[in-house]
Amino acid sequence: MDATLLLVAVVAVAIGALCRRYDAPAPLILVAVGLVIGWIPGTPEVGLDPEFVLFVILPPLLYSAAQDSSYQAIRANRRAIGLLAVALPLASTVAVGLVAYWAVPGLPLAAALVLGAVVAPPDAVSAQAIGRRIGLPRRIMTLLGGESLLNDATALTAFRVALAAAVGATTSTWDGIVTFLIASVGGVVIGLVIGVVVTWVRLWLTDPPMETAIGLMVPFGTYFVAEEIHASGVIAVVVAGLFVGQRMVRLSYETRLQDDAVRKSIDVLLESFVFLLIGLQLPHLIRDLSGESWVEVAVDATLVLLAVIVVRFLWIYPATYLPRLFSRRIREREPFPKPSWVFVVGWAGMRGVVSLAAAFAIPLTTESGAPFPVRPEILFLTFVVVVGTLLIQGTTLPWLIRVLPVTSDETARDRLALASAQDRASRECERALDEYAADIHEGDPRLHQVGMLRKWVTTQRNVAWEELGRGPEDIGESPTAAGSRMRLELLRIQRTVFIEERDAGRIDDEVLRTALRSLDFAEGQADRTGG
Repeated sequence: MDATLLLVAVVAVAIGALCRRYDAPAPLILVAVGLVIGWIPGTPEVGLDPEFVLFVILPPLLYSAAQDSSYQAIRANRRAIGLLAVALPLASTVAVGLVAYWAVPGLPLAAALVLGAVVAPPDAVSAQAIGRRIGLPRRIMTLLGGESLLNDATALTAFRVALAAAVGATTSTWDGIVTFLIASVGGVVIGLVIGVVVTWVRLWLTDPPMETAIGLMVPFGTYFVAEEIHASGVIAVVVAGLFVGQRMVRLSYETRLQDDAVRKSIDVLLESFVFLLIGLQLPHLIRDLSGESWVEVAVDATLVLLAVIVVRFLWIYPATYLPRLFSRRIREREPFPKPSWVFVVGWAGMRGVVSLAAAFAIPLTTESGAPFPVRPEILFLTFVVVVGTLLIQGTTLPWLIRVLPVTSDETARDRLALASAQDRASRECERALDEYAADIHEGDPRLHQVGMLRKWVTTQRNVAWEELGRGPEDIGESPTAAGSRMRLELLRIQRTVFIEERDAGRIDDEVLRTALRSLDFAEGQADRTGG
């Protein structure tokens, strides 16, 4: 199995690389390729281990998404995110469960609610991967990202309660409420404690490689500790990620650059692996349904898929407009959003690997030893919901954004904010340089360094204001961009000379690496200021 999983990872990364190279939708293509590969004769069967998904794949993806999220933006949209991340999964659990109970023969209500909880949460991986590619506006990404980060905890708690009822374990509504409170509060506390400790340790170490190594272990350790005390591992990882992400600015530039590169590489690997793994599950699920009427199964799957999509719209429109209609305070703070934006949020409810992992975690038997009712059908219906939402909603989202359209003026606003902040920072630097120069006598060589630094500060300010005045139609080269282009060419010349010196045996590889590292940082700065 280990070798098979390694092969899946290699294939997934190769397909993902091709998709990125040709700007193709990697999540959708990976799922489609997985569906095809699964039917090739002789292909090893790749089962989905729920423990592997929940303890190995999910934590680092959630942690990375939380670090990239804005705490201020989530806090500013906490009411809307709460309605999406807490109330909507519970509503989806009940609504989808009732549809499945009515549609699927022999499915008890408790087992139907298990299915509802399994397919309730839109997936963090799906929303972030597709949303980044199609360029959704920041507020929509904030809502979808905040929802995806937190709704897993709601849905998985509902799943535990419904599963306990389905297998015959004693439970009650009060037990479910207590379980949810313990999971939520415990997850927040554990996430905060670990976030504080990890931040302090990393600041104390001042050792970038070790700091990054510790950062890699945080999501796994946080999830494990939380789950061991029956708290929500999802909430704990998200809270720790938000806390650490807010305090990344205190770390050294080397640690931040290294962390960002490592996290993005791991995200690409795991996201590619997850989507290919989803597609590979179909043959296994089809085999378990042998003897069933495929007409009835297809009808049931269609009804459940439609229920998952429709209930989201039935919830989102009232949740968006009714609070604003009845509360002047909310209306003044949060103006009515564009209908097209609300529709996109409703349509962006793709499900993912968390739903499949929860479905595969359903036990084979109940407490009495009887087979779990209609388990193969539940797994297949979950697969149809996951793949259906990915392929139907995922493929049409870019088209919808172009047709509606869903646009914003974030670029111009961001440029203005950056230019204003850069202007203030530059003026503070110039005051400091004036103080340095006042203490240096005429003729002192250090005055030359002050002059060079003054030019550098001025260049930073000019770049910000130049970019503010440039729109998509401005394709000409600004003065600062011309200077940066020439600087980049000089840096490339230096790099070529250093490599030639190494090849000729006049400097050692260690000397070359030191020189290239310095040039890399200089090139990164020049490339960034080039606009």
